[in-house]
Amino acid sequence: MTKEDLIKRLQDIEWDDFEVKKARGELPKNIWETVSAFCNSSGGWIILGAEQQGGEFEVTGVNNVEKLEHDFFSALRSQKFNSIPTAQARKYEIDGKSVLAFFVPSSTQKPIYFNNPANTFIRCGSGDQRATNSEISAMFREQSFGIRSEMSIADTNIGGLNRDSLHGYRNYLKAYESLPTYADYGDDLFCEKTGVTDDKGCLTYAGLMMFGKTEVIHRHVPTFWMDLVEIPGNSVQEAKTRYMYRIPEQENLWEYYHVMIRRLRLLVDTPFKINDMGFAVDDDSQFLVLREALVNMLMHTDHFSPIHSCIRIYLNRVEFFNAGCFPVPLERLGKGILSKPRNPTIAKLFRFAKLAENVGFGIDKLKSWKELTGNDVIFHGEIEHVCLTFGLRVGN
Repeated sequence: MTKEDLIKRLQDIEWDDFEVKKARGELPKNIWETVSAFCNSSGGWIILGAEQQGGEFEVTGVNNVEKLEHDFFSALRSQKFNSIPTAQARKYEIDGKSVLAFFVPSSTQKPIYFNNPANTFIRCGSGDQRATNSEISAMFREQSFGIRSEMSIADTNIGGLNRDSLHGYRNYLKAYESLPTYADYGDDLFCEKTGVTDDKGCLTYAGLMMFGKTEVIHRHVPTFWMDLVEIPGNSVQEAKTRYMYRIPEQENLWEYYHVMIRRLRLLVDTPFKINDMGFAVDDDSQFLVLREALVNMLMHTDHFSPIHSCIRIYLNRVEFFNAGCFPVPLERLGKGILSKPRNPTIAKLFRFAKLAENVGFGIDKLKSWKELTGNDVIFHGEIEHVCLTFGLRVGN
C-alpha cells in the first residue's frame, strides 16, 4: 500500500480488510483480536497512529515506531498464537507524524487464535467477532481440504458399492467414449485405477460417497445428505406452502446428480441456433451453466460438515447452497487458472464423464450466466458455507 493509498483509505471507512487503531507508545490490547480475525478471514491492514473522529480519521501518530514494530513481531513469534502468523510492516510519514502499518495475510493454517481456541476471531464487516464453535470446527476441517475424502476406509471393499450405480457410470463412460482403455477392466481393477478403492481394495471415502450403498455411506459418513427443494415464491415466507417438490433421498452422489439435473433442466431455455451445416440445433448454453454449478457443488461439498448442501429453486432465482468455504478468497475467484477441488477423486470421476470443466475454467462458465440470460449470478461465501445464486427470468 502506497502513502497515497493509505491517505485515501483514511478518508473512507474501516472495512473488512482495513482496521485503524490509536497507539502512542504501546500496542493496543485488542490488536491480537484483529490479527486473529485477518488470519482467519481474507487478510488486511492494521494501521497504528490514527483514530476516528466522527465520520473521518485523524492522524495522531505513534511515538516509537521501532519499539512498536519490535513488540508486535516478538509477540507473533512467541507462543502467544497457536501457529505463528506472518506479517509485513511499513512506516509512513503523514503531516509530520509517523504511522505504522502491518499487513496480515490470510493464513493457510486456520484457525489462528491466541492463548486458547476461545480467542479465535473472524472479520465481519468492519469489526472483529469471536468465532462460534461451529465456525472453529469448520476451520479445523479445512485443514484437511483435498485430503479427507481421499483416505481409505479400513475393512471395506467394493461390496459396499451399489453395483447399479457403478455400472451405470461405466456405461455412461462407454457412451461418451471416455477412458476407453479402462472399458474392459473388471470392476475391481476399474475401481483401483479410478481411485474408488486403494491398491489393497479398500474403499476411499470419495469412492464410497460417489457409488456406495446408502447404509454403508451413513455408517462411515453420517453427515452425508444432499437436497433439492422447489419453493413456490421468491422467499420461504412468501410461499403459500413450504415447497412444491423435494427430491427423495438418493443412494449416492451419482444418483443425486441424475435426479437433480433433471429438475434443473426445467429451468432453462433451449433456443434453436443454426450450426455450420445450416441445421437448427438446440442451444444448451444455459443448461450447461447450471450443470457446471451442480457438479461443482457435488465435488466441492464438505461432506463431513453437519451443514447439508441444498439447491433451493425459487420463482426468481436458484440457489446452490454448499457446505464448506471457497478454496480462495472471493475476490480471487476467476482470476487466473485455479483447479483446487475439496474432493479430488470425486472431481476426477465427474471429469472422466465429461460433466465438468477442466483446469479451473468452471468459474468462467458460471459467470457466463449473465451474458446468456441477462440475469445476475452472485457468489457469496462464509467460513462454513458458500452460496451461488442464479437469477431466473420471472415466469420461468
